[in-house]
Amino acid sequence: MVLSPVIKKLREGDEQTFRELVEQFRERVFNTALGMLQHQQNAEDVTQEVFLEVFRSVARFRGDCSLSTWIYRITVQKSLEHIRSGQRKKRSGFIFSIFGMEDQVNIATEAPFYHPGIQLENRERAAILFSAIAKLPVNQRTAFVLHKVDGLSQTEIAEIMKVTISSVESLMVRAKQRLRELLAYYYEKNEK
Repeated sequence: MVLSPVIKKLREGDEQTFRELVEQFRERVFNTALGMLQHQQNAEDVTQEVFLEVFRSVARFRGDCSLSTWIYRITVQKSLEHIRSGQRKKRSGFIFSIFGMEDQVNIATEAPFYHPGIQLENRERAAILFSAIAKLPVNQRTAFVLHKVDGLSQTEIAEIMKVTISSVESLMVRAKQRLRELLAYYYEKNEK
């Protein structure tokens, strides 16, 4: 296996190479995390976690995929871990509320998510769309965000998710169908 000069330098602990890597991928990592999590502070936290993981595990990078694919995989994994930990917190909040201990857990409904790249006049629509995206099953959400938010090809998504291209196509078809179902009422009511 032949490793790229960048990987070799990273393995040697070259700080300048690591800074350049962070600069090169920071925005893409943040946008992917933001699309998955729909919360700016959480996306910033995940972005930091991703680069910490890259720094810690570069010695174990086998080179069986491109560096960018590996970083996207870490980003998706860290985002999913964050989603799962949030779901555990919500379940414990529900359990506490059942037993009358609401004072101990803050069970607030979240404010609508506004992606920073969305024009002001489109924010309400974007918030509705992102709310629907959040309701997609994890694999559909991942494929949809990587394709529609990050602009990756189905081939790249298949490599990141470690699935076939036909699986990505299927995930995209099901995600679009589910989004149509979730958004139908809103558009019938508001877009006449």
